[in-house]
Amino acid sequence: MSDLVTESCEACRADAPKVSDEELAELIKEIPNWQPITEDNILRLRRTFEFKDYLSALEFTKSIAQMSEEEGHHPAILLEWGSVEITWWSHKIKGLHRNDFIAAAKTDSIRETIK
Repeated sequence: MSDLVTESCEACRADAPKVSDEELAELIKEIPNWQPITEDNILRLRRTFEFKDYLSALEFTKSIAQMSEEEGHHPAILLEWGSVEITWWSHKIKGLHRNDFIAAAKTDSIRETIK
């Protein structure tokens, strides 16, 4: 499990720095199942989680929503039968912040608890 799960997201200001290419290369090692993607010219983190049924996927989605509220940082969530796609990025800076990696690591940790 990544050490990032022990951290908390900080309030992100519009002038907060985006992660550098070097930081991205290091942080992605902590969450190797996540893919950095560019969508609408914004770098984001995305991962799809598979589940045995819709209710398990919904339970995971609700757990992510709860964690997101606690952290004050919210992803895009696509819930479908047997899968949930999560995308993290920092809206205010239109890119990736350390918060996104913390939230992705916490997402992975939550997935470990829901089968």
